[in-house]
Amino acid sequence: MERSKLLPYFSSKSCYFSESINVIQPHNLIFEGYQIIQIPLLLDITSRLVGFWLIALVLMLLIGVIINFYKIIKGVINYFFKDHINQYLLITRLKPHFKKILIQKFGYYQQLSAENKLVFEKRVQKFINMKEFIPRGGIKTITPEMKVLIAASAIQLTFGYPGVYFRHFWKIILYENDYYSRITQKYHQGEVNTRGFIILSWTNFVKGYDEHTKGRNLGLHELAHALKIENAIRNDEYNFIDELVLKSFYKLAGEEITKIRSEGATFFRFYASTNIHEFFAVVVENFFERPDEFYKYNQELFMLTTNLLKQNPRIRPSTTDD
Repeated sequence: MERSKLLPYFSSKSCYFSESINVIQPHNLIFEGYQIIQIPLLLDITSRLVGFWLIALVLMLLIGVIINFYKIIKGVINYFFKDHINQYLLITRLKPHFKKILIQKFGYYQQLSAENKLVFEKRVQKFINMKEFIPRGGIKTITPEMKVLIAASAIQLTFGYPGVYFRHFWKIILYENDYYSRITQKYHQGEVNTRGFIILSWTNFVKGYDEHTKGRNLGLHELAHALKIENAIRNDEYNFIDELVLKSFYKLAGEEITKIRSEGATFFRFYASTNIHEFFAVVVENFFERPDEFYKYNQELFMLTTNLLKQNPRIRPSTTDD
């Protein structure tokens, strides 16, 4: 076969076959005796590639600057205006069938003013949207009532903190009754896992709100644990509890724990003396369920809890405007 037939697509004007391997034309690239491309064309392609990568590099740098600028602006806004943004710019209204559940089954919501009810509803919907609810054990399906009441319990605890939604805890796992934990090798009614899980027994959760004057509420108890963990984790919700208030609370808590251990159960059940974390959770239960009795028992501790949670359940909001 003739060599000229090996290169049928080259124009005779722009490329031609060279018989000699050693001959290099000044304006052409020679490879193994065959002229395959002109040098000006090669330089043009190279310059285009360099230009492309330069443009890509500039764009990447520009995107990096924009992202960093966004983070700075977001940080400033969150620092100064986070509470106002979460309270007044909530745009997701509670679904009607969810609201019906609140009206019928959540006493804390029923006592709020019309304005606070609207804020509460939107916060409940936002909480639901942010979390993944997972059925376990005897529970096959997560019902709307489960979502609404658990979300309402979380917002009840954090109603004094408009910007707190337990962001670290993204999964809520529900069992029907007490469940066996492979980690502790014990049966539990609920627990909080630092990996981002809140685990609850639905039967015991409901019982806590049905018997709402005994100072035992599984939802508030476990969410109190989650609240302290959330306060310590470095994210958008980090360090929202006043450190001086928390320090004063711990001081009184230590005194009360010592008293319980030496004298037995006081106003608080003996389980509260297990450690400072369980004491805080038990205090939260009684703060919402027996506020008047709590206040009479230890006014200083009650007021510290009021400052810590930024709300006072002894002051009933007016509902005359509903």
